[in-house]
Amino acid sequence: MSRRRLAAAALALALCGYPAGRAAASGEREAELQALRAAVAESRERVARFESQGRGLLDALESIDRAVGELARGLERSRRAAASAERDLARIRSETRGIESRLTQLRRAMAARSVGLYKAGELGALPVLFAADGLRDLLSRIYALRRLLAHDAKLLARFQREMEALRAARERALQAERAHELAVAEIEERREGLVSEQAVKRQLLARARADRTRERGLLIEFETAARGLEAALSNLDAGGAVAGAAPGSFAASRGKLPPPVAGRVVRRFGRAVDSEFLTETFRKGVDYEAELGTPVRAVAPGRVRFAGWFSGYGKLVILDHGDDYFSVHGHLDSIDVAVGDAVEAGGRLGRVGETGSLYGPRLYFELRRGRQPLDPAGWLAAGTGVE
Repeated sequence: MSRRRLAAAALALALCGYPAGRAAASGEREAELQALRAAVAESRERVARFESQGRGLLDALESIDRAVGELARGLERSRRAAASAERDLARIRSETRGIESRLTQLRRAMAARSVGLYKAGELGALPVLFAADGLRDLLSRIYALRRLLAHDAKLLARFQREMEALRAARERALQAERAHELAVAEIEERREGLVSEQAVKRQLLARARADRTRERGLLIEFETAARGLEAALSNLDAGGAVAGAAPGSFAASRGKLPPPVAGRVVRRFGRAVDSEFLTETFRKGVDYEAELGTPVRAVAPGRVRFAGWFSGYGKLVILDHGDDYFSVHGHLDSIDVAVGDAVEAGGRLGRVGETGSLYGPRLYFELRRGRQPLDPAGWLAAGTGVE
């Protein structure tokens, strides 16, 4: 679905007399689309800058990840909107069938009355009145005729109300169909955007791996990002008491901590030769390979000291466990906490993603005491895959 067709669909909604609330929602969706397009344009600009200058790959990758995140959220919102419109349409169609059934019954009743009036002839009720035996019988017949006339009037009024309800229901059904069409168009555009951004990211990484100069530049950028993370951790002041954690409790948990995610450790702590880049690096944390969207949990009680984007690590959460101990969780797809939140052991911090990752869905996990990185193998319980 092209942007021009999508804009035309939105314009059609505005022109069809959509209710004020629905029209406002349509305006909000159009604003979302504009924001998404701006994010994609920013991504393209940073990619072009990298291509021309040969540096700033992490910056370009982050802009792509941000655009992908916005597109994914927009896609989910559009899917919910489409499902809601579909439910509305099913409900309205059910209402319409009920109205049509009542109208059929009313038409039969009105047809029966029409036959009765036809049989009464041109004089209508007069023969009935003139055939009365006395005043009392005449008054009784007049009362019966009045009731019959009132019944006919109510029958006609009910028919008119049901006809109006049917017209309104059909109009609502038309609006629900248009809302569904618009949501489906948005889904298509956002899905295309996701596929496009992910393809650009794969192409950038493939070029970096094939070009030794860019490969070295990328490693330098990662070293700079790691130093930036060290500086950020060093600058975190004492966070005060941590909910649920007594002094010394984190140190006492050595060898007993649960894993932060259900996944397999694929990159370990310490010196290692990168199989793709064929370079020796010192890793200050571990990488868990896990399904996209897998919950990431706190290994111990802590307070959130950082929650947001961090160059080289994508979406990142830093927990302060007290006594100068910290845990770091990177490459998240979503963050479920905010700075200052107290988190219990096992509390959900976010979900596994691939923001800032070169290898797909991963969780980067790091333990530190002040500036000193700690090998998670010595802290996590046996059987967690980091021994």
